[in-house]
Amino acid sequence: MFLTISTSGDAGRPATDLGFLLHKHPDKAQRFSTSYGTAHVLYPEAGEERCTAALLLEVDPVALVRKGKDRGRGGAPDPAPAQYVNDRPYAASSLLAVAIGSVFSSAVKGQCAARPELPGQARPLRIEVPVLPARGGAGLVERLFAPLGWRVTAHPVALDERFPEWGDSRYVSLVLEGELRLADALRHLYVLLPVLDDAKHYWISSDEVDKLLRAGEGWLEGHPEQHLIADRYLGRRRGLTRDALERLALARLAESDDAEPEELDNAVDEDEDTAERPLPLAVRRRQAILGVLRRSGAARVLDLGCGQGQLVGELLKDARFTEVVGVDVSVRALREASRRLRLERMTERQAARVALWQGSLAYTDRRLIGYDAAVLSEVVEHVDPPRLPALEYAVFGSARPGTVVVTTPNAEYNVRWETLPAGQVRHADHRFEWTREEFGAWAARVAERHAYTVDFAPVGPEDPEVGPPTQMAVFRKRAAHDPHGPHDPQDTTGTTGAAKEAKAA
Repeated sequence: MFLTISTSGDAGRPATDLGFLLHKHPDKAQRFSTSYGTAHVLYPEAGEERCTAALLLEVDPVALVRKGKDRGRGGAPDPAPAQYVNDRPYAASSLLAVAIGSVFSSAVKGQCAARPELPGQARPLRIEVPVLPARGGAGLVERLFAPLGWRVTAHPVALDERFPEWGDSRYVSLVLEGELRLADALRHLYVLLPVLDDAKHYWISSDEVDKLLRAGEGWLEGHPEQHLIADRYLGRRRGLTRDALERLALARLAESDDAEPEELDNAVDEDEDTAERPLPLAVRRRQAILGVLRRSGAARVLDLGCGQGQLVGELLKDARFTEVVGVDVSVRALREASRRLRLERMTERQAARVALWQGSLAYTDRRLIGYDAAVLSEVVEHVDPPRLPALEYAVFGSARPGTVVVTTPNAEYNVRWETLPAGQVRHADHRFEWTREEFGAWAARVAERHAYTVDFAPVGPEDPEVGPPTQMAVFRKRAAHDPHGPHDPQDTTGTTGAAKEAKAA
């Protein structure tokens, strides 16, 4: 894969200053080792009036496949043949972005010891990327780069020029032109190349948020496509994206108040460290769920809609939970859960306590029958309302665990989120968000239909006007002799309505 950076100049401000900025001498062709191959830096032209630096990254396909076997910490993101047949060696992606950050690290930071005045100067720049994956097409390329001061030319690359009727591929040939500081230009590429490709070659952890905010400082907080950039750069991991957006919102607020973000985010008095920093809501939610499960005496637990396995990991830390099963419809989420839990490194005894299953809660599943407890944490709001009866019957009518814990956002609390526009839900994938009254009515109907009792508890700080940020319902199956429960274990009268709705859904 290949990119060029060109600039123009004159006798008073020669174009060869580009060599000082990049810390690479125009008279030399240099090479640098990377984890996946070799990066070359050379100058096809270097004169007072015009200078061009080229970065050529030769990817080693064998290294790509070998590292890809390390549980997703590199290589092609897809299994089987895609490990060997893919665009990684040829198209700009996160591999090239990492090479930019490594080979041009001083330029990215805006440092130049020999000519310290140069990094702060804007220069006429022309950047060319011959083959760039663009999931979203040339229109998205324009929306990402144009707000940053670039004139964008993005020509779609034909699938095969000999067969124009086949149409265009998902790749574009990109040219960016503008007068910017070189450090800003490199940071734009560092972030937006993997965003357009929408697939990273390495495991995305929490430190990626810091990388994004460092590279995006000064431009990302005001970008109109900020949410898309954060979501794609962070591998569509909701928790990381939310963290990044909250920190960007704090940076915008600090800028408007002419203050430092630390001055506004003053949950802890550093001079008098008498108060603890508030726990994140996700941590409070897991603590509340664990408390319910421990009090219930459950040993075999289902995490339905387990996502990336955070709750599964917490359950495995407690020896009283002898069997923990995570279930999710997304194979990708289960793969990431496996990496997070390090299943491949567990002892045989540890591995015997945990399982990850692919499955949909819209259908009954005999594997789920017989467990002590099940958790639906932040799951129901992702289900289309017409399919809720199917989920209800699959969990309460078919699987019938002794205890069911359901958590979901409290829509009334949304007015307390300063960064959430009025009338919007907390996440783009939420099909709805219930008020406390709506959640209570739904839970009461479910309990009545399936012979459970239900109790409610707040999660997070409870506002006297709008309640807590998260609401929790704890369902407990009635005993067979309970006069309010079914008299005959074979009697399905209490679930007939839900079963019919589930079948219809």
